[in-house]
Parts: sequence; structure tokens; C-alpha cells
Amino acid sequence: MLLKKVISLGEIAAQLSAKLIGSPDTQIEGLATLQTATSGRLSFLSNPVYKKYLSTTNASAVLLNEEGANEFLQEQRMATETSQHLNLLVMDNPYLGYAKLSALFDTAYDFVPGVHTRSVIADSAVVPASCFVGANAVIEDGVTLGESVYVGANTVVGRNCKIADGARLWANVTLYSGVKIGLRTIVHSGAVIGSDGFGNAQHDGNWVKIAQLGGVTIGDDVEIGSNTSIDCGALEDTVIGNGVKIDNLVQIAHNVHIGDHTAVAGCVGIAGSTVVGKHCIIGGGTGVAGHIEIADKVAMTGMTMVTKSITQPGLYSSGTGVEPNAKWRKTAVRLRNLDDLFKRLKNIEKKLGL
Repeated sequence: MLLKKVISLGEIAAQLSAKLIGSPDTQIEGLATLQTATSGRLSFLSNPVYKKYLSTTNASAVLLNEEGANEFLQEQRMATETSQHLNLLVMDNPYLGYAKLSALFDTAYDFVPGVHTRSVIADSAVVPASCFVGANAVIEDGVTLGESVYVGANTVVGRNCKIADGARLWANVTLYSGVKIGLRTIVHSGAVIGSDGFGNAQHDGNWVKIAQLGGVTIGDDVEIGSNTSIDCGALEDTVIGNGVKIDNLVQIAHNVHIGDHTAVAGCVGIAGSTVVGKHCIIGGGTGVAGHIEIADKVAMTGMTMVTKSITQPGLYSSGTGVEPNAKWRKTAVRLRNLDDLFKRLKNIEKKLGL
């Protein structure tokens, strides 16, 4: 049974390199919003919209920036009534602090090492004693697990896969053969990594399958969402860089390369042999065509359709926002007439000598 974590404010301040205004001995046992927090909980304030809850919160401590802390303390000094004492943790980016704290209090990733009796592990597989292998998991020939790897129930790790230290494969993950996964990477349930890419040649009206001979290489500290599919390469590996974050229901085709620390939101599709740069953000529902390149630090809003390479960093969009149907139908008709209108305008300009 995993125990609830209790951490002192002094320890939290040290880990966050935050300034503590209050008692370092105060014990914190979890996180909560300003509105719902009770004694023993720590909250945070990063969005000014929620500042109104700061004076009435029951949290034992609040994480906020220097400006917010100074404003709160000034209000406390001016208050006519004695206010409830509130410990403050001060740092430049409270939301980053919250992110780090969430990992401290998350017990879902704790486990007791062991191998379930209903798992199937090949004799040639390397499974250190620090690992966990769940019920009905299958680990095939030539697999090497690093230290403290978690393999959830019903997960299949195919032949010759290499899983680095601290990686976690949740339940019902499928790794085809030859997949390499880096340090501390998380793969959520239902994800399929290394399935065949969509490669076929046409002959006499029929499709002839092209064998997919590459693998998949996934870097360190990557997170792959549930029911996401990452195809193996046709000849060389599909590559996911370090620190990449991939949401649920994403399709990444064969030979795609995604650069370090790029984030890919849900329902994105990236076609084969496309190279996505580092530190990009791809909004939900975006479609990216194959055999193109996306520069570093490109951000795409949701539902963007990318049909050609993007060579400069920046924010990109396509499509139109939702409209009432009657207005949209009129707009659609006008768009169909746009080419004729353009030609007429050019003729007028020519006649006017413009």
C-alpha cells in the first residue's frame, strides 16, 4: 500500500528555490485550488483572475510571485480585522513551481518492484529486480529493461526493444520489435509504437505492401498520450526527440522526425518523412503533410492544415472560425467566385494602366 506524502514547507521551499514567508515546519500533504483548499494543502496563484480568492483561502500555504506576495502582505497590513495567517512561497514562475510540486505529491507513479506470476518473460530478456511487470504482460526475446522500469498489465514489449531507466509503460501498451525508449519516458495506455508505416506500391490497380524495416527511437523525458500511434520507419527509424510531449489520439507516420521539446496536441496527424523542428507547438486537430520541414520554434493554432514547409519561426494558422450556417454558406459561394473576381480586377487595372 502506498502511503500519503507529507512534506514540510521548508523542504518544499528548498526544492523549488523559493523564498518562504512563514513557518518552515508547516506540514503539507497535498495540493488544491485556492477555493477548495483546506488546512494542510498548498495552493498557487499564477492567473490574476483568481486573486480574489487569496484573502479567504483555507490553504496552509500559497505559491505566488513577488508582486502578488507584496500586494497580499500590504492588504494584510491595512486590514482592520486580524486575518488568518497564510504562509507564502515566492518565486518568479508560480505555475512552474506548481508543476514541480505536482510530481512530489503524485503517488500514481510509485510502485513496489516485482514480476506478476501471470506475466510472460522470455529467457533472453533482461529484467532488473528494480522493475515492475504487471499481470499478463509479455516481454519477448532480446528485450532489455533498465532500472526501475514499469511495465503495466497486458502490455506487450516486442523483440529486441530497449527501455531505459525509469521509463513507464502503462497498461495495454504495445511496442513492436526494435523500439528504443529513453530515460523516464512515459507511454500511456492504448499507445502503439512501431506498427507498420503506410507504405504501398501500386501495380495493375492493386496495392503491393512495402515492408517497413526501420524502428522507432524515442528520447528521454518524452510523454506519449493514450491511443497514440507512432509508426516504424521504412528503412531508418522514426525519431522522437528528448522532452517531446505528445497528447492523446495522435498519428505519427513512418520516418517522421520530431525535434526536442516540441509539444503535439490531441488528434494531430503528421504524414510520413516530415521533419518537425525543436520547441514547436502543434495545436489540436492539425494536419501536417508528408515530406516537408517545419523550422524550430513554430507554433500552429488548432486545426491548421500544413501543406508546405515552414522555414521561419512564428505563429501560423489556417481555416476560418465557426459561423452561423447561413453566413458560412454565403461566404463559401463568394470564395468560389474569388478567382473570377480576381481576373476581372486585373482586367480593370490593365485598362486603367495600373
